[in-house]
Amino acid sequence: MTVTPEGIAAAAAATIATRTPLERSTRLSEQYAADVLLKREDLQLGRSYKVRGAFHLMSSLAPEELARGVVCASAGNHAQGVAIGAARLGVQAHIVVPTNTPRQKRDRILALGGRNVTLELVGTTYDEASAAAHAESELTGATYVHPFDDARTITGQGTVGFEVTEQAAGLGHDPLDVLVVPVGGGGLLAGVASWVRHAWPQTRIVGVEPVGAASMSAALAAGQPVPLDSLDTFVDGASVGTAGSATYPLVRDLVDDVVAVEVGAVCAEMLELYQVDGIIAEPAGALATAALGQLDVTGKRVGAIVSGGNNDVSRYAEVIERALVHQGLRHYFLVSFPQEPGALRGFLDHVLAEGEDIVVFDYIKKSNRETGPALIGIDLDHAGGISGLLQRMAASNLVIEKIPYDSPLFTFLH
Repeated sequence: MTVTPEGIAAAAAATIATRTPLERSTRLSEQYAADVLLKREDLQLGRSYKVRGAFHLMSSLAPEELARGVVCASAGNHAQGVAIGAARLGVQAHIVVPTNTPRQKRDRILALGGRNVTLELVGTTYDEASAAAHAESELTGATYVHPFDDARTITGQGTVGFEVTEQAAGLGHDPLDVLVVPVGGGGLLAGVASWVRHAWPQTRIVGVEPVGAASMSAALAAGQPVPLDSLDTFVDGASVGTAGSATYPLVRDLVDDVVAVEVGAVCAEMLELYQVDGIIAEPAGALATAALGQLDVTGKRVGAIVSGGNNDVSRYAEVIERALVHQGLRHYFLVSFPQEPGALRGFLDHVLAEGEDIVVFDYIKKSNRETGPALIGIDLDHAGGISGLLQRMAASNLVIEKIPYDSPLFTFLH
């Protein structure tokens, strides 16, 4: 099985996926002095592009294969695609997801698949869930529907690129100068690149992955897929420990660059998409637009894929927290207060200034000591205010230590 432009065009003609909009982002176009178009896969069936690859693979199976059912592993979005495909085709699907998959995604999997789906929670990463799904496939004979590392899945995902080229031509943007695509295991990037490199040979194709899960960058550096030593699963839709063996050579040969974005930048972009553009994007869905600040896009026609919109509302508190820290608007300190009247008042009067607010205060009183430590989180009204705050802290008679957000000390105290 190989991925070809002809196969992608045929998949586009037979897909059940919605033809999602390609629309101009006024905010991003003005921010980067470019013409930025967003491919809105957050509006797709299951609110993610994943249904494209899942259905294409499943619909290509022989009747006797469909009778044995299918099995898959997923962080959530691929599972929803498989669930939709199972319901449409009348196939039984056993779906394995990591235990940290947001409840919203788990509920949607069951709702979309109905009686055709059984759900199992295993491990905390995609790789652990995948091992369990492979074992189920070997035990039952069910076909394993890979979320990215299968030519049939890649071909289905490539229909996103097929639509982009057709829609951009209709908008007078044929071809785009740059196309930015999020990366997890590489299925979407490999599929889109397989079509776009054929249709628009000169277009610059850029993949974007989270810093804490940069498995494709690691593969490109090593010359082959290699496992990451550690994995940050916050961007759950793009947190894959090892890039795909089928996706890697396509990315290597067809993609111009793969960049990594800090999680804080992704969170800040999620909030901008929501508050300004009215787009609900999950972390992986905000990867492509979060990377625009790292790319040279001034004066260019740029496409970016908003790959998914399955964000759990309960995560927004952490999204806001990470965004504020990334933007330099929230800082944490360990302050040793003398255990005497007026110590806290002195801190408020002489250290804090207008526009600086305490948002976290965790004080541990020690009755047998002269001082007591407090973990204090302070929000600033602008990032440049940190220099003045640090100067006032240094001039005070308090012992104050600035604590990085990811410090074990912060984790222990808070």
